[in-house]
Amino acid sequence: MTDLLKSVEAAANPNIPELHSGDQVSVHVRIKEGERERIQEFKGTIIRIRHGGVAETFTVRRIASNQIGVERTFLMRSPRIDKVVVERHAETRRAQLYFLRGRTGKATRLKQKFQ
Repeated sequence: MTDLLKSVEAAANPNIPELHSGDQVSVHVRIKEGERERIQEFKGTIIRIRHGGVAETFTVRRIASNQIGVERTFLMRSPRIDKVVVERHAETRRAQLYFLRGRTGKATRLKQKFQ
């Protein structure tokens, strides 16, 4: 039975590095519009990572125009993700950073982690 499940599940996407909550990332996603296909970039902060085997996801939050917060959830194993670039690591004490939803401006900054 487990061999059957492993044969059906999607392979891990090699273009996604190890991610942590608080990281500033740039996610390059393939978008299909009719016949054409293009790559769209979504920059923001990872506020949550859900581990769940094949259904593992991560949520990225960014501030759009007029101070409106936009969140987008991506599947870790999705073939639509072209690449994920980690631009900056942050020190966090929490796994889910939902408190960032209530903050605007400079209050949304996280302390940078140096390696």
